[in-house]
Amino acid sequence: MSAGGGGLGTPRALPSSGPRALRDMPHPLAASSSEEAASELSPSPDLLLPRSFADKDLSLPNGTPVDTSSPASSSSLLNRLQLDDDLDGETRDLFVTVDDPKKHVCTMETYITYRVTTKTTRAEFDLPEYSVRRRYQDFDWLRNKLEESQPTHLIPPLPEKFVMKGVVDRFSEEFVETRRKALDKFLKRIADHPVLSFNEHFNVFLTAKDLNAYKKQGMALLSKMGESVKYVTGGYKLRSRPLEFAAIGDYLDTFVLKLGTIDRIAQRIIKEELEYLVELREYGPVYSTWGGLEGELAEPLEGVSACIGNCCTALEELSDDMTEDFLPVLREYILYSESMKVPVEVEKCQDRVECFNADLKADMERWQNNKRQDFRQLLMGMADKNIQYYEKCLTAWESVIPLLQDKPETK
Repeated sequence: MSAGGGGLGTPRALPSSGPRALRDMPHPLAASSSEEAASELSPSPDLLLPRSFADKDLSLPNGTPVDTSSPASSSSLLNRLQLDDDLDGETRDLFVTVDDPKKHVCTMETYITYRVTTKTTRAEFDLPEYSVRRRYQDFDWLRNKLEESQPTHLIPPLPEKFVMKGVVDRFSEEFVETRRKALDKFLKRIADHPVLSFNEHFNVFLTAKDLNAYKKQGMALLSKMGESVKYVTGGYKLRSRPLEFAAIGDYLDTFVLKLGTIDRIAQRIIKEELEYLVELREYGPVYSTWGGLEGELAEPLEGVSACIGNCCTALEELSDDMTEDFLPVLREYILYSESMKVPVEVEKCQDRVECFNADLKADMERWQNNKRQDFRQLLMGMADKNIQYYEKCLTAWESVIPLLQDKPETK
């Protein structure tokens, strides 16, 4: 059922709450010589941060100066790092965003639609701006069509469709927002691609008010075209491939293995943080109730209770950031890598083989560039969030110290 058609239930808003040739690319996960490994793992000069932040004085909430070498604020950490979001200096003329998720309740099913907004100056679009609503199965349809019509290119992955019932509520605000971000990233990757962004199916997806009507009208014709494409490209199976493509397969296997390990450990860390959070929430109020029984200790005990409460809030924010920002990027690249497995054999028509190899090589270079930028930004963000967390805890505990110090007796 198309989100743009008239068969939808009444929408109800959710509750708010620079590339190089492949042969020159180093294998970042390979255990090469210790000298090469050190070179690969050493941070670039633009990532090195000042060791001293002593130029800014810190003070406690009560005005007491604090002598510490930790940064006064990490909010400027990312600002010091100029992230290059523009791929290869390309001039973009197509901008796509996914937002405004809405829940639809119909007789037969309940589902979520998302608003897809397009702004463009391209001549193949009749209007400079479009706004349509799409559900997950429409995105899935688009990806299948791109795979059929552009078989020599790497198609970006979609977030996984199925979730375990009883474990994840697919209509929860958190799940919907995570999926919205992934769908937004999916369309942006296609819009930035020099070939995929001109695909006619992509154009229809962005502009058609009733996508179901287009699916039905084009079903017979497109199935025939799909068979032709499969016939032409199904022969991409040759006995020999450039050695660099074998290296790609080895790299992807190792890359997925490493990301999978990081993903599993990160999930365990988040689980343990949440368990610790439960204990902290029970721990803090004990000091407050104890303070009610004391005289001179009442104020310090209330201070400790408030301090633990502030640490709880900081830890909750850190866990949320890991769940909402860190894990989805890992999973996207795991899915991306699994969809990039290169065929080992190819057809004897050398022209087609060369075309296939050239397209794949260009897309791999683009993928490597995207990966470098995405993970650079991801790791810098993770560092920034952790610094903020420890700064908040440090400030909270330091604010308790004056309450514990002996006060001079008044004469």
